[in-house]
Amino acid sequence: MAAAMRITLLAVAATLAVLSTASAATYNVGEPAGAWDLGIDYGNWVSSKKFHPGDTIVFKYSPQSHDVVEVSKAGYDSCSTANPITTLKTGNDAITLTSTGTRYFICGIPGHCTTTGTGGMKVQIDVVEASSPSSPAPASGPSAGNSPSPPQTPSSATSVGATAGLGLVVLLAALMA
Repeated sequence: MAAAMRITLLAVAATLAVLSTASAATYNVGEPAGAWDLGIDYGNWVSSKKFHPGDTIVFKYSPQSHDVVEVSKAGYDSCSTANPITTLKTGNDAITLTSTGTRYFICGIPGHCTTTGTGGMKVQIDVVEASSPSSPAPASGPSAGNSPSPPQTPSSATSVGATAGLGLVVLLAALMA
């Protein structure tokens, strides 16, 4: 009887582990209207999204034409790459947002991130706590390649993930007893 109980608890723990990872979202910067390129209003694009720790942002672009430079707020405001945090150049750069706070990204190609004119290749990503009750569901763009768009993650998935994670800990403790 104890063996059957442990198998059942293990199956429930595995299910909860899967649920706890379902809360992260992937955002393709600039989609669905475009990608990391000139002519996209990134302020408008980011305004309809809520980013949480664990989410991933993906910059898709032609590496011959653009790059992605993470900068400080001062670098963002002045479109300066003088002191970059990191520079990415693959054309398919995935960045996992690991903690709350604001991150700043610009295109380092001269004239692409301008404070005036037609550049505008800059985006400010505000990462907020996942448990924010007023957060709308994050939008997800298509993942890398030509695969179909992943389903949107409802805002309640984060609390489901947290609850599932806690449940997993409790069940594993019961298994060890």
